[in-house]
Amino acid sequence: MPLKRLKKTSETATSNAVVEAPNFWLMLMEGRAPWEYAASIAATPWMRKLPRGDGHPVLVFPGLGANDYSTAPLRGFLESLGYVAYPWEQGFNFGPREGVLQSCHQQTDAIFKRHQRPVSLIGWSLGGIYARETAKQLPQKTRCVITLGTPFTGNMKATNAWRFYQMVSRQGDADPQLIEQIRRAPPLPTTSIYSRTDGVVAWQCSIDVEGPITENIEVT
Repeated sequence: MPLKRLKKTSETATSNAVVEAPNFWLMLMEGRAPWEYAASIAATPWMRKLPRGDGHPVLVFPGLGANDYSTAPLRGFLESLGYVAYPWEQGFNFGPREGVLQSCHQQTDAIFKRHQRPVSLIGWSLGGIYARETAKQLPQKTRCVITLGTPFTGNMKATNAWRFYQMVSRQGDADPQLIEQIRRAPPLPTTSIYSRTDGVVAWQCSIDVEGPITENIEVT
């Protein structure tokens, strides 16, 4: 599964108003369980070319409805490279319920204090939102952010998991202020990895505004 860098075209500026959830056939093709998706990312040539880790810590957040089991392949791969990978240890990810984001901040802070080094944050799907928001709150304790298929542009309904999200998180429509907050990139190196064949999240919702410290990488 090769990776290619997204070219800077008008696609990166697609209006959220015209973005819809992936079509029915893409959703049917979405047979990859979260753990398999993470494993496939870990198996890509791009990941295999990563330099040996320097022992710095990495915290991995699971996607909606998933738990630490789903990120085990990715964490195992990171460990094999020499990084110290941590699970989020909050059970199943059922959305931004009370105390969840605060626990993410506390865990990042604890890992930072344990290693005395900034923590890299990796989040799959909804977990990427936690990674980005944690980095915004703790920029001095965060090294970088990598998201995998995360819908952070603000069009919350451009996903086939929207109804499930509402059911398990007990959240209604997001308010405009929250949407704008989620849309803003963290003030540190941030990478968004996405796929146009994603059957759950519309790929346009995972495109960040590219700049000196932000990039988008497409999985093909």
